[in-house]
This record gives sequence, C-alpha cells and structure tokens, in this order.
Amino acid sequence: MSVHANRDGFATKLGVLTATLGSAVGLGNIWKFPYMAGENGGAAFLFIYLAATIVVGLPVMISEIMMGRHARANAITTWKKVAPNNSLWMLVGVCGVLAAFAIMSFYADVVGWIFSYIFQALSGSLSSTDPAVAKAAFNATVSSPITAIAWQWGVLALVSVIILGGVSKGIEKTTKTLMPILLVMLVIVCIRSLTLPKAMDGLAFLFNPDFSKVTGEVVLMAMGLAFFKLSIGMGTMMTYGSYFRSDANMPLTATRVMLADLTISLLAGIAIFPAVFNYGFEPAAGPGLLFMTIPAVFSSMPFGQIFMTAFFVLTAIATIGAMLSLFEVPVAFMIEGGLGWSRAKSTIVTALLLGGFGIPATLSFSTMSDVTLFGLNFFDFYDYLSSNLLMPIGGFFICIFAGWKWGKERMQESLSNNGTLNNTMIISAYAFIVKWVTPLLVLTVLLKGLNVF
Repeated sequence: MSVHANRDGFATKLGVLTATLGSAVGLGNIWKFPYMAGENGGAAFLFIYLAATIVVGLPVMISEIMMGRHARANAITTWKKVAPNNSLWMLVGVCGVLAAFAIMSFYADVVGWIFSYIFQALSGSLSSTDPAVAKAAFNATVSSPITAIAWQWGVLALVSVIILGGVSKGIEKTTKTLMPILLVMLVIVCIRSLTLPKAMDGLAFLFNPDFSKVTGEVVLMAMGLAFFKLSIGMGTMMTYGSYFRSDANMPLTATRVMLADLTISLLAGIAIFPAVFNYGFEPAAGPGLLFMTIPAVFSSMPFGQIFMTAFFVLTAIATIGAMLSLFEVPVAFMIEGGLGWSRAKSTIVTALLLGGFGIPATLSFSTMSDVTLFGLNFFDFYDYLSSNLLMPIGGFFICIFAGWKWGKERMQESLSNNGTLNNTMIISAYAFIVKWVTPLLVLTVLLKGLNVF
C-alpha cells in the first residue's frame, strides 16, 4: 500500500544499506565518537557503547523502519496510518519533522565550513604546524557573515540537486557512490597515520581498556551517543523505512548499519589520533579537533597538504549522507502530507525555508552573537531543541507505540516479511527490549539532557 501508486523507493538491497548507513554516518563519527571513546576508558567505553546500542539505538531504529515500511508514507502520515483512531500519535511524527528541520538549520552551517576547508586545504592556506594559525583560519571562516551564508546556501543547493533526482536516482545513487569512497579514503588515511613513529600512542588512547573511568555519567553518555548517532527520533529512519523494499530484512539491515557506523567511527579514530599524538598535539573534541588541531597535525607530515585535503573531503562525504536523509523528511511530508506538491516544488520550498531559518544560526558567530533565546545563541538553541527535546521525546513514544500498541502479531508479520524470514528469536528479543527496556533508557537520556539529574 502506498500514498501514490508510482511512489519511488530504494531499488536494490545495497541501496537500502548505503542510504541508511549514509543517514547514520555524520560529523559525530569523525570527531565526537573517537574522542569520547579515548577519554572515557577506550575499549571499556566501546563495550558499553555497543551494549547501549543494542538496547537503545537498534530497537528504536528497527521500530521506525518497521512502521515506515508498513505505512509507505512520510513521517507524519505514517502515524495517521498506524494509529488511525488516535490523532495524538501524529504529534510524534511532527516532532520528528521539526527535529530534522532544526538540525538542518544549524548542521548546514558546519557542512559549509567543511566544504570551505577543502578549498583552503587545496590552496595551502591551512598548511601550518601552528594551531594558532588554524584557529585564526577557523575564526575567519565562521565570523564573515556573507562568506558563511554563501557556504551554507551552497550546501543546501548541492543537497537540493540530489534530492530533486528522487529516492532511487538521487539519494540511493549518491550514497551507493559516496559510502565506498568514504571507506576507501578513510583506510588510506589510516594506513598513512599508522606508519608514523609514535602511532601506538594514539591507538593506546583509543583502545586501551580503562574500567576505572567507567562511571554512571559515562554509561549515560554512551546511551545518549547510541541514540543520537543512528539518526533516530528525527523522522529520517521512518521516512527511509517507507522506501525499503518489501523483501528487506529490517533487523539485519539495522544491525549492519550499526556495525558499519561503528567501524567508520573507529577508522576515523585510527586516522586521527596516531597523528595527533605523534606530533605532540593534545586531543580535543568538537571544532577544536576538526578545524584547529587537524590542519596543524597534517601539516606536520610529509605530503600533509594532500592528506589534509583528503581528510576534509571524506568528512564532507560523511556529512552529505546525513544531510540527504534530514532534507528528505520535510520534502516527503510536503509531497504526501496533504499538500500534494511535486518533488521539485517541495525541495525548493524546503531549501528556501532552511536557508531562512539557518541565517540566525550562521550569524551566531558574527553579527548575531549577542542575540539569544533562553540564554543560547540560535546555533546552540537549534542544537538543544533537537538533541535534548524533540529527538528523545520522539524516540520515547516510538518505543511506547511499538512495544505496547503495535502488537506481537503485527510485529511478527512485519519483521519476518510475512513469515519468509526465520527470525522468531530475534523478533522475540526485540519485542521484549522495546517494550520493557528501551523506553526507560530513552526516558533517562531525555531527563539527563534536560539536566534533571
């Protein structure tokens, strides 16, 4: 059943995997996850993160995909179909669309900075071993209103062109090309990083197990990371699920995405930290690592300009897959959610709205740095609204619906592809976890994000 008889979808099983993986992979894989692992117990943190993913991330992801494929509709219309007698459930879909929109409103800025850095790396303007030079370059990139807005709109234009191509010829074709390139480039940079004299210091930072660092705070951090890194609670997996082939093995695909996402995160750590430690730099999280430390590190090694450029290219690739899935959420709603617009009109309107709402976030580092909402500049407000409120609220109610309202019989039918898959034990485990375990853990993540404790 579909909203339109000729509704587009993913054409191949590989396309299903690469598009879903592209949605999950993003900036967090490149700088946030490796740093958090190294700072919080190395291999000990990896173990906790993996456990958290199994009981927090995967159940929500499978639930979203399952409901989306069943309804064959966008993130809001899906709720109308799975809960036709209670319109309040539709508000969960609204949360997802708003979360995707809020994320895009500031995420496009960061992606714009990354694309800017590709050209700066190519020109040689970042080639200095002094982090202060990189810091000055970063400040110049984000503090110029016209330049920053131009890069933001350029990114939105690029993503719009791909979205205009549709699901199979746009999103699927792009991610099937970009994901293998990302993997190959990561491996090349890893090999170069591992040949450095003090590479083992970086690997020790990343992998040495230190259980003394594992505290309740670290466990909560791992749960939050598992939830956010898989692009759940923002309508993306529900929308992509609606494009899944009818023969797609949803639990297996979700597990493969989770493992591939983790692999890319670890490869990013192997690419970054041996070089960071070899040249005596301090590891740092966030923009400090990505935009200030990395240029200085790569400038220190032979052929550094080439590897620095390659690194920012692969970082840009990682962000594009996530951008596509986020962008598709409001576009799919505009096409199917009662508006009946064409893909072209929906894409253009979404891009213009994002461009407009993104301007305050872009200017948060220059002319609007003193303008705040609830004590936060617009960039941080959009981040807080999506990450701390909309996503965990959406994830919590998705679990409640899947575990308590969907029903074991319908769950069995959906996840076994009408009995064609022999995965009864997996479905039983999922049913138990999504009903009794995941909602409590997601609620804990939500309360932690709201600083309740």
